[in-house]
Amino acid sequence: MKTPGMLAVTAAMATAAGLLVLTHSGLAQDKKAAAPAASPCKGLDQAACAAKATDCQWIAPKKGKQKPYCRLKSKPAKKAAAPKTSPAKP
Repeated sequence: MKTPGMLAVTAAMATAAGLLVLTHSGLAQDKKAAAPAASPCKGLDQAACAAKATDCQWIAPKKGKQKPYCRLKSKPAKKAAAPKTSPAKP
């Protein structure tokens, strides 16, 4: 025989499990949407990479068996903002 207290506990557990599943599925969709876009330089040959010289650069490895490839140029590092100085108070 089930008591009203046991039914309330069972209902609460079922509700919590349902919310957990819904939350988890929502988080998985956000991660997929946040994936970065593929590089516009990926897979280009040397001539095509040179044509996009403003965005891409040709990399020729110095050692090993790695093939030369085209990649996106790195962005220059942002300079740190100068600290704001407040005028001296008399």
